[in-house]
Amino acid sequence: MKPTSKYEKIQHILQSLKQPGYRYKQITEAIFKQRIGEYEQMHMLPQFLRHALVEQLGNRVSSVTPVLEQRSEQASKFLFAIAGNERVEAVRLSYKSGWDSYCISSQCGCGFGCRFCSTGTMGLKRHLTVDEMTDQLLYFHLNGYALDSVSFMGMGEALANPNLFEALKVMTDPRLFGLGQRRITVSTIGILPGMQRLRREFPQVNLTFSLHSPFDEQRSALMPINERFPIRDVMEELDKHIQETGRKVYIAYIMLRGMNDGAEHAEAVAELLRGRGTWEHLYHVNLIPYNATEETPDYEQSDRERVRSFVQVLKARGIQVTVRTQFGSDIQAGCGQLYGLEPSPSSSE
Repeated sequence: MKPTSKYEKIQHILQSLKQPGYRYKQITEAIFKQRIGEYEQMHMLPQFLRHALVEQLGNRVSSVTPVLEQRSEQASKFLFAIAGNERVEAVRLSYKSGWDSYCISSQCGCGFGCRFCSTGTMGLKRHLTVDEMTDQLLYFHLNGYALDSVSFMGMGEALANPNLFEALKVMTDPRLFGLGQRRITVSTIGILPGMQRLRREFPQVNLTFSLHSPFDEQRSALMPINERFPIRDVMEELDKHIQETGRKVYIAYIMLRGMNDGAEHAEAVAELLRGRGTWEHLYHVNLIPYNATEETPDYEQSDRERVRSFVQVLKARGIQVTVRTQFGSDIQAGCGQLYGLEPSPSSSE
């Protein structure tokens, strides 16, 4: 079977050169403990082996190249160049408690066309490879940042990318990133086959479902995927997910002014989540302030009073709800804002 990650390729190179088993450990420790980002700098390896690695993989361990960094108070957005002269973005969020969280991309663009999402206006250019997904995280590690948690909430729909599951293997491999499943979150618009596979293979990974409207007709207008995977079917899968994993499921709900932020929407969201069984307390709604973009001029952020009323309705119905803290919208690093462009032609390559 063809190797899908650089780590598998390294193992193949070592086997082909009849190297002892400890060489792989030396290389992974060089990357993940000593934070060495170039094969040529791994002086614990014999020169012929370093040469073979450079010849077959290139000198740089990472497949993504930082192009631009933009910072705001608690968020930093990084633009990476990837193969094919494409661009993707990742965001680092720094919480005052000292926790660092990373929002990484799974696709270059997105083909699902959610009307309010900037990334969706790009269309899908391509899936990211295993290395391109995990190397966004590796960039931060090599630069000395702690990897506390990671979410696939950047550009693209993670569960539509068949490479995601190999990327999750790399991230949870104790010899590599060594992240516990519970420190990883996968967000989806409701791709049922991917959700089912995630439940089977990575049952402890956190799952977030982007709902954004409790009404099928409106959700289909906002999110065309609803025609293929309607709310009812997705909710049945989420019920199974909770029953089998015992894990909380998050319902993401972007508040769009005058569209989905009224009392009837709040009542319908509560109705959707109540009466699902003894596990219904494991549903948690995250209300997300909308982040406006030039690419999506028809949508605006709900005012605070509407959000407050929405919260009150849900709480009165016994639904757990949090209003998501807004980070990074001033540098277009917020939810739905990632577009993968340099801010001006002068900074492009």
